Order: sequence, then C-alpha cells, then structure tokens
Amino acid sequence: MIGVEDHLQRCLDGVQPLDPIDLALLEAQDCVLAEDVVSPMDVPGFDNSAMDGYAVLAADVAAASSEHPVELPVVGDIPAGSTTAQHLAAGQTMRIMTGAPLPSGAQAVVPVELSDGGVRTVLLSAAAPSGQHVRVAGSDVRAGDRVLSAGTLLGPTQLALLAAVGRARVKVHAQPRVVVLSTGSELVDPGVTPGFGQVVDSNGIMLTAAAIDAGARPYRVGVVRDEAGTFLQTLTDQLVRADLVVTTGGVSAGAYDTVKEVLRGLGTVWFGKVAMQPGMPQGFGTVGPDATPIFTLPGNPVSSYVSFEMFVRPAIRKMAGHRGLFRRSEMATALEGWSSPPGKLQLARAELGTAEDGSRVVRLSGAQGSHVLGGLARASALVVVPEAVTRVEAGDEVRCLVLDRRAR
Repeated sequence: MIGVEDHLQRCLDGVQPLDPIDLALLEAQDCVLAEDVVSPMDVPGFDNSAMDGYAVLAADVAAASSEHPVELPVVGDIPAGSTTAQHLAAGQTMRIMTGAPLPSGAQAVVPVELSDGGVRTVLLSAAAPSGQHVRVAGSDVRAGDRVLSAGTLLGPTQLALLAAVGRARVKVHAQPRVVVLSTGSELVDPGVTPGFGQVVDSNGIMLTAAAIDAGARPYRVGVVRDEAGTFLQTLTDQLVRADLVVTTGGVSAGAYDTVKEVLRGLGTVWFGKVAMQPGMPQGFGTVGPDATPIFTLPGNPVSSYVSFEMFVRPAIRKMAGHRGLFRRSEMATALEGWSSPPGKLQLARAELGTAEDGSRVVRLSGAQGSHVLGGLARASALVVVPEAVTRVEAGDEVRCLVLDRRAR
C-alpha cells in the first residue's frame, strides 16, 4: 500500500501540458493562455467623452454655477461613431455623446444634466476642470503593455480585452479530451428502469460532469460489459479521440474485474492500494500507441468521485495548462465527532458553513459509506483527516478541501 501523495505524484509525473493551439476568441473560452499578449495599440485609441453632454474649454465655464450659468453657442454635434475630426475654439461648445471623440481644443465635458439641454445655445450650470468626464487615449492600455500573461484562464472579460487590443485569435493550451468508460455487466443507462441485480450508471454521468468542471472536454462512452474482449475493443476504438481515459469499476480483487485483467496483460498500468478512505483500489498508467494516460477508478460512486478529485482532476488541470492544480482549502471547526481508520488518509464528505461569529464550521453530510450518493450530493467539502488521526472530536480544527463549482 502506498500513500496518497506518492500516488498523486506518480499521476502528475505521467501527464504533461498539451501542446498550444491557435483558436478564435470564442472558441478559447475556459482555456488557459499559452502566450503573453502585448497590445499593439492604445485603448481607448482617442480621447473620448465619458458622458452625454457638452465639450468645453475649462476656462469658459470656470465661473459657471446653478445661480449664474454660463451661456455658450453650440457649434456642432458629435455622435458616438463619428469619424470626422473637429476643432473647438474658445467661447464655443459642442454637444457630444458618450464614447464620441473629443474635438481638438476641448478639455472637459459638462454633463447634459447640468445644462438646459440647448441645441443652438446652451446654459451650463457647473464648472468643468480640465479632464473631467474625458477618457484619455491610452488611459486603459498603452501600446506595448503586456495585457495578459501566459497561464491566464480566459473568461468573458479576458476575451473582451483581447478583442479590444485587436486580437481575433489567441494561442491557448487545448482542453484535454477525456474518455469516460463505465464497466460492469450490472449497469444500465440513465433513464432505464433497473431490473433485479441491475444498477443505473450514475458514475459515468458523475465523472463526465466532473471532467467538465475540471476544464476538460469529456466523452461518455456509456456502459461496457464485463467481457475482456469487449472492454479491450472499446478502449482501443476510443483512444483516437482521447488525451486521457478514465474508467470506473473492475479494479478490485474480484473474479470479474475486467479492467484489471485486460490492462495487466498490457503491462503498462500500475494497480495497487492507496492508503485512503474511500478509494483504496487505484490504477494508473498508459495505453495505446500514443501512451495515452489512463486512470482506473473504483466502482463505488463515492470512492470513484473522491478518487477523481484527488488524482484525476489535478492531472487534467496540469494537461490544460493551469497553474493551480488543487482545490482551495479552509480550516473549520468540526461540529461533531467521528472515527477515522488508522494508517489511511480519510476524506470525509461534509457540509461547510459559517457560524454566527463568522467562523467556519463543518459537519458530516450524512452516512460515509462508499455507496451513499445522497450524502455526497449534499457535501460542499472533503474533510482531510491525516493517517495518524483515528478520531475527530467536536471542536477540533480540521482542513477542508472546498468543492467549489467551476473552481479555477
């Protein structure tokens, strides 16, 4: 039996970030940037108005107030999108819309709310110091600025910035293609009413969703019967579209553990016991002509999910180019006590909350059996109980891995 950290290191050593690819911006959402991006231009590219109002010289309205408004002639209108360069002379004003280019000579904008809204002449009832309500060229980004660094996760705002500095495409790490195989002759697909001795394949759905959450592009193959030839043929067929394979079931010590039987014959996958609860039986290695990484996870749903969290998720994130591979952790006070097996790292499913004084507290989310999906679905954290601890008492401070949705 090996420790969790040793097996995790084995798994991380066995995968590498995928080669960068060039994608259109919207195709790159949720990918990790594989290049530094330097802006070739100023943003904004010209001085423009931050308000609907009147472009002015500061000196012309310096004495303006609500009691003594300043009257100026309106010599032009500048809508947003205007491409005609204009000049404003002293003693004049121009109506200007938000985003419209400021005429040369103008120094500030008086908001329309501080005027009588005139179109030939206008009464302005407030002073406007130089720079007021003006977006100066390059005030957001200067040409030559590094606007995004390699390793940045691309979301809506990062894509907007890329578009603003003139990029239509970007170099990113590809999202790993993850093939999910559920093995077991007892399994039926979701939506099928199970007969006596049959079980719905919840693991396939769970692991596929978990792969999406980790930043991968998964393919759920569905149920594969406990037949060596069928499993090997299905696996071989799927390798063409896989950067990584995840199987669930068939890795224990039983007579019908097909996954272990087939992959042991290939001689490229390690099988063994990892000192953790749940999820002790594990396997990891490579298969096929391209040495595609494969994780073989237990069949019990809680064991399968916890194994994914501990080993597969960090590997997917490494392949996708993420800098942070692991779930964030918080310390919390246990609200109840429970036992933990000696010599094993326990990962207890729990609900993380906040006490009235603002401190973090945690309680188990129900029974801790490796088949209990109800408690797993309620869990918002995994409490990490070290191998040397056999009992958690109410009031103990414990470390919790937070199961954030779409955590990056």
